[in-house]
Amino acid sequence: MVADLGFFALLTVFLLALYGCAAAAIGIWRRQPAWIGSARMATLLSFPLLTISALALIFSLINLDFNLEYVASVTSRSMPLYLRATALWGGQAGSLLFWSWLLSAFASAVMLRDWRRDRDLQPWVIIVCMVTLGFFLSLILFFENPFLRLWQGVTGTVWTALWQPAGAQPYAPIDGNGLNPLLRHPGMVVHPPLLYLGFVSFVIPFAFAIAALVTGRSDDRWIRLTRRWTLVAWLFLSLGNLVGSRWAYDVLGWGGYWGWDPVEIAAFMPWLTGTAFLHSVMIQEKRGLFKHWNMLLIILTYDLVIFGTFLTRSGVLSSVHAFAQSAIGPLFFLFIASTLIVSLFLLSRRWQQLKSETRMTSLLSREALFLLNNFLFVSILVICFLGVIFPLASEILTGQKVTVGPVYYETATGPLWAALLLLMGVAPLSAWRASTARTLGRAIWKPLLISLAVVLLLLATGMRNPGAILGLWLSAFVFLVTLYEFWRGAKARSSNRGENIVAAFWLLVVRNRRRYGGYIIHLGVVLIAIGVIGIEFFQLETQGSLAVGERLELGGYSMEYVSLAEFQTADGRLVDRAVVNLYKDDQFLRQLYPRRDFYFESQQPMNIPGLYSTIESDVYLRLVDWEPVSAQSATFKVYLNPLVNWVWMGGIVFMVGTLVAAWPERETVEMAAPARFRGRPAEARG
Repeated sequence: MVADLGFFALLTVFLLALYGCAAAAIGIWRRQPAWIGSARMATLLSFPLLTISALALIFSLINLDFNLEYVASVTSRSMPLYLRATALWGGQAGSLLFWSWLLSAFASAVMLRDWRRDRDLQPWVIIVCMVTLGFFLSLILFFENPFLRLWQGVTGTVWTALWQPAGAQPYAPIDGNGLNPLLRHPGMVVHPPLLYLGFVSFVIPFAFAIAALVTGRSDDRWIRLTRRWTLVAWLFLSLGNLVGSRWAYDVLGWGGYWGWDPVEIAAFMPWLTGTAFLHSVMIQEKRGLFKHWNMLLIILTYDLVIFGTFLTRSGVLSSVHAFAQSAIGPLFFLFIASTLIVSLFLLSRRWQQLKSETRMTSLLSREALFLLNNFLFVSILVICFLGVIFPLASEILTGQKVTVGPVYYETATGPLWAALLLLMGVAPLSAWRASTARTLGRAIWKPLLISLAVVLLLLATGMRNPGAILGLWLSAFVFLVTLYEFWRGAKARSSNRGENIVAAFWLLVVRNRRRYGGYIIHLGVVLIAIGVIGIEFFQLETQGSLAVGERLELGGYSMEYVSLAEFQTADGRLVDRAVVNLYKDDQFLRQLYPRRDFYFESQQPMNIPGLYSTIESDVYLRLVDWEPVSAQSATFKVYLNPLVNWVWMGGIVFMVGTLVAAWPERETVEMAAPARFRGRPAEARG
């Protein structure tokens, strides 16, 4: 049967992972390339075989093979085809299989590169990838197997087993439990794959880093080999967090995009270290500095990726994102601890070899500001990590699980985010190696002066909140500095090459994608920051019970309750939907339809808000309660979210910048450039 084929393919890959590790180790020990070549083939075979396993499970999900426990738990007859297929990552076992399939794809892809210059690194890259893959496959095979079947004994008892127990018959329920209603949002079709792509991609640079530590290579070759892998991982992780924020905004009824939920933070923490790593590696490439930092950051990123997966899969923390309690938690913890200890041991062995090639000569130099940038990101990481593990620590020590809320995170991290914004404005204008207050002042005074005019404008419009004024001034400052850098580069190129300013700007970005892609990312961050400031400092909310025809007022908007209807849908939902007229200054805008969907198969509700979105703000309307029979009155909660859509616009700009930075450059042309061009500024070279 199809499910049996999927299981045997899964088992074969697990054995291949063990063989790949052993063959690579033998090849290193005996110095026999044939063994390493065999390990490479085992790695390459893992992807097609796991593809068979994943497709077998998807086939079973689409065809509603309820004899499989996993299919019965995450699908139902009322679910559309696309939700059945994407239920692959809708449950514990399937999501682990999906994670493993992605890792096998990336490990196989990296094996296809030309290894002639890096044969010493190859076997260790194989070992790291196969150890990670083998760990996840062991969890699937022995604890969370998606191919377990349901069996019924003569007494009517139903249990799960891979093979048919004596005296039992195959059992298939008439219908399945269906997917969790929270996971039926379109955002959840793409949110988990994007996060997993980000998580798994970071395994590759980690594997190269460990290979460099083991072999004693202290140069930056491993960074250059994995630069694009790191950017791709960071892009997907950023996208995953952004889409997850939109899902939370649309489905969870928080009234916002971020609730500092433990699993949200678990996906955010590797993004923090990954971002610090991306900034830090540029300094190693240019100045030979921060080698210790870069190794430590990529080790932390890898283990935080596994830690984030652990928090989601183990059920140790209460979260709307997490799966149920599972026996795999201790194994995850053991694997995280083991990999962290081994990695830090290897780093300590090579500590002296990783000394910086040069020294920082100025506290205002660009490399010094990048070091401060790293400290800020790691400080935010520590705050987030302590907040996440505090409930676990309190439960162990006191027997009571005490959680920390958004106030803790916002109060502790707010000043650090402000400092990071300031650095984004100052660092691009600082010089490499030597920079003084005078030289930095000459470069910074123009955008600084214009940004101060923004503060005066805010005060003139009546804004008095000091935190909001500071945040908006910093955003304006970074925005102006970034535009100033684009203008300076384009103007220099236009003068040197005789090109018109538009052509000079375009070619400047095309020829220096990494640098100016980073500046585009900064513009995206500014837009996101403006959206965050708007909703954090100026969000309004109210709640009230309305009779038909009554209105609720908030921030110049008026909501009039019209009616409420209850009906059942073909896909098994009981829907209670209110109709509300929205007015602004007594002018009718549109009707909003907040509703509550109740899923019979899973006995779970989902609250969908009514939204009215503009560039200025969102009206976010929730149906809280109502009279079940007459519907003559209903209770609504309303949020007015200023500038929240700037978060989504900034996210789009952010992704565009990442794509520009990650796009392959014509390195062969650069290497062949005449000597007279080498060492000149990027703007002059074009």
